[in-house]
Order: sequence, then C-alpha cells, then structure tokens
Amino acid sequence: MQRRYNPAHLILASVVALVLTLLMVCVDAQAQIAFASNREGNWEIYVMDVNGGNQQNLTNNPFEDRNPSWSLDGKRIAFESDRDGRVNYEIHVMDADGQNQHRLTDNPGDDRQPSWSPDGKRIAFESDRDGRFNYEIYVMDADGGNQQNLTNSPDADRFPSWSPGGKYIVFSARRPRHFENKFEITYEIYVMDADGGNQQRLTKNRKNDWYPSWSPDGKRIAFASDGKGDLQNFEIYVMDADGQNQHRLTIHRGDDGAPSWTPDGKRIVFHSNREADIENYEIYAMDTDGGNVQNLTNNPRGDISPAWYGPGLAVALTGKKFTMWGGVKQVDR
Repeated sequence: MQRRYNPAHLILASVVALVLTLLMVCVDAQAQIAFASNREGNWEIYVMDVNGGNQQNLTNNPFEDRNPSWSLDGKRIAFESDRDGRVNYEIHVMDADGQNQHRLTDNPGDDRQPSWSPDGKRIAFESDRDGRFNYEIYVMDADGGNQQNLTNSPDADRFPSWSPGGKYIVFSARRPRHFENKFEITYEIYVMDADGGNQQRLTKNRKNDWYPSWSPDGKRIAFASDGKGDLQNFEIYVMDADGQNQHRLTIHRGDDGAPSWTPDGKRIVFHSNREADIENYEIYAMDTDGGNVQNLTNNPRGDISPAWYGPGLAVALTGKKFTMWGGVKQVDR
C-alpha cells in the first residue's frame, strides 16, 4: 500500500531542516567585538567577548592596523593598515582568528574605513587616491577586484556603512552649502544607492556628523556629532533612516564616537575618552536609549573603532527570500 504525504507536512519538515542546518552551522560561532588598540605600542586589531573578556591581539605586526569590519558570516575581518613599509593605508583582510592576512588594495593614496556588504560580496571604503586631497567612497569585490568610485565629488566623503539589505550606503560628506543664509562647510550624513546614485542629505545642521551606522532592522542610523562644529566633544546621536527624529544618547565632556549596533538592535558599542586623558579611549556599550553604559576594555591605552559580530541564528521569511542580519530579521530600507 502506497503512503500518501501531506504537502503541509513536507513544508514543515523542510523548514525544520533549514533551521537545524543554520543552528549546526552557527553552533561554534560566538558573538565577539573587534576593535583597534595601541596598548602594545602601535595600533593592532583585537577581538574580545561581548562582556569585555578574553581580549586577544589578531594582527601582531609593528605597523598600524585599524578600523575592523566583520563579514556577515563572521569568518573574515577587513581592516586598514600601513604595513609593508608604506606611508599610506591600504585595505587588508584576514580570517577571524588572525590567519591569512593579505592586502586587497594597492595604490599611492590612503584606503581606509572598510565596510563589508551584508551579502559578503563587496567592501565599501574611503580613498583619496584621485590626488585631489579629499576622500571618496569606493566599493570593490571582496577579493579586491572591480574597484569603483561611487561619490565622484570634489569634497570629502567618508565613513561608509551599508544598509542591512545592501541596497543603500550611508556616509559622511563635507560639501559646501548655505545654512541660515551663511556659507557652511561641515560634515553631514548622506545616503545613496549602492551604485552611487540618488545621493541625499539626511542631517542639516552646523555640526560635524561622522561615523554613521545603520541599525540591524534598517529603521535607524546612529552617528557621532560634535558640539560646535569644531571636531571636538563628539556625542552619539540616533535618528530615523530618513533623517527624522534626531536625538542625543550621550552627554559627556569627552569624545564619544564610532557607534556600532549589536545584532539584536538593543545595544550600541562605541569608543570614548570620557574617563581619562584625551588619548585613553575605551570601548563602551549602552542601551539604545543611552542608558546602562558599561566600560568593556578598562586599560590605560587607547581602544577605538568597535565592530560587533553576532551569529545569525534568526531567519525571517520576507515574502521573497530568506534573509539574515546578525541575530535579527533583516528589513530593507
């Protein structure tokens, strides 16, 4: 006698199998924070547990390594470095344990601030390679190929960050403009399509707005803004993805910068020199309303540019495809 199969049961079994597969893939993965530190005399890339424990140096070389960015699968870290006896920075990549370090870019200008796309196929970064003494936003394949200038502006464009869906890139731009009948030149937060099109300004004030970072659900952007447009006393702000509802999360005389969201969107890590001299930055974490601030690194040297990685354990069905973004549902802006 031939057994009949209920299609609903087959669908349920497929979903269960997919979830179990994802859990098996991620079972060995641990949430970690990558950051740069000069505690050993020069800037190196470190990783630590999310509570600040188990801090380890990954790069171990006599040159400067900064600004780490995780690939979505947590297997690789992109970073900037002036190694190889060069006077300029290039984008490098390594395995998450520090192995297989190699250079992706090779030109006389500075290539800095890498940001990995959500699909792991591309890396956005800033570069002043065009010889005009200003940075532009570039994108390249994850192996360093197909490098393209996205912004093509005569003024500085810096600090790129991808939207969770990979359709947009938010960045900071210093473009001359009129503000309240006066001519101003400060950094503002802009957003553009991933191919460089449709560039739009999100912030409109006399302050310098740096380090934009998209929330995992795509609804908000965290950034740092200075008090008087003088590149001093930066504070962490958050706003809606369209630039509305801007409000400050930190209030301190020190500099708070480089915000990075936790994968569940409930916390923000950042660097700050609030507790000591101007050179002693530490990595902090806080709730997204600015509360529950914790110092994670606690050492007498500088720790900067945190980047949080969390295993992708949550899967959402958007109606078109399965997508993952850290530990929460991915929502395209």
